Amino acid sequence: MAAGASVSIPCVTLNTGHAMPVMGFGTGSSGAPPDLPAIIAGAVRLGHRHMDTASLYGTEGAVGAAVVDAVAAGAVASREDLFITSKLHVTDAHPGRVVPALQESLARLGLAYLDLFLIHWPVAAAVAGEEKKLVPFDMEGVWRDMEECHRLGLARSIGVSNFSAAKMTRLLSFAAVPPAVNQVELNVGWRQEKVREVCAKHGVVVAAFSPLGASGSAWGSNAVMESGALRDVAARRGKTVAQVALRWLHEQGLCFVARSFNKERLKQNMELFDWELSEEDKELIMQIPQRRACRGDWFVSPDGPYKSLEELWDGEI
Repeated sequence: MAAGASVSIPCVTLNTGHAMPVMGFGTGSSGAPPDLPAIIAGAVRLGHRHMDTASLYGTEGAVGAAVVDAVAAGAVASREDLFITSKLHVTDAHPGRVVPALQESLARLGLAYLDLFLIHWPVAAAVAGEEKKLVPFDMEGVWRDMEECHRLGLARSIGVSNFSAAKMTRLLSFAAVPPAVNQVELNVGWRQEKVREVCAKHGVVVAAFSPLGASGSAWGSNAVMESGALRDVAARRGKTVAQVALRWLHEQGLCFVARSFNKERLKQNMELFDWELSEEDKELIMQIPQRRACRGDWFVSPDGPYKSLEELWDGEI
């Protein structure tokens, strides 16, 4: 790739009519580097246009600084050329708290609006400072407030994250503004067929987080990066395991949020869109054993609204 050149990442059109780049730059990390704004701005120069953050991550300020840097450096003409996603924290997942929480996120980002605002989990915690004290999640009340964020122009599109197929079905039964996206753990080791089926039926885009298994995180899995099947395909194709895993998602019609703070790996992530997996490759990948890694054990307690993982995921484990 020539110096200063960038790859154009394909986009998908959301049900709001807005275009979302199929690959996002993830900023969720317990060990985000201090020069994160510069890393994000560098990713924009490579061609990234979708930045994914959340109140929980503590990286909204870095994303906002990177937006300013990218525009000032001429990597993009304006903020309008970027797609910014953030998420509602569980302590703000209450009617009456959603709009103020989004306004606080926008203040940290230094932006007038988000392109996409997601409910981070179908979970509500009592108040800030008591994240572990869970209370029943008022899905309809919170969604009405998400719709208000959309009506006010503070969020061009709204959606959810970590919603099971059953919870998606329930949300879709009353949503006046349907969710544009459901961002869920999804990779070759956890394919999420039930969620994908419901979302496809209703025009909801599925976006994958942990597309490489989040190996190295507290809850992550080696199922992707140490997969023998993926290594075989990668060797045959002259690609990296990560490139094969991400290309599989793209060919499934899925969006994904990939996190890397390494410039070389960021470049490799951009090299996904000019080649295809063979039928043999895809058959090998379909044989990879399935297991949820991000189980959400921390939301399960004997006295809370979710008393088991089966209840949290509606049996989709």
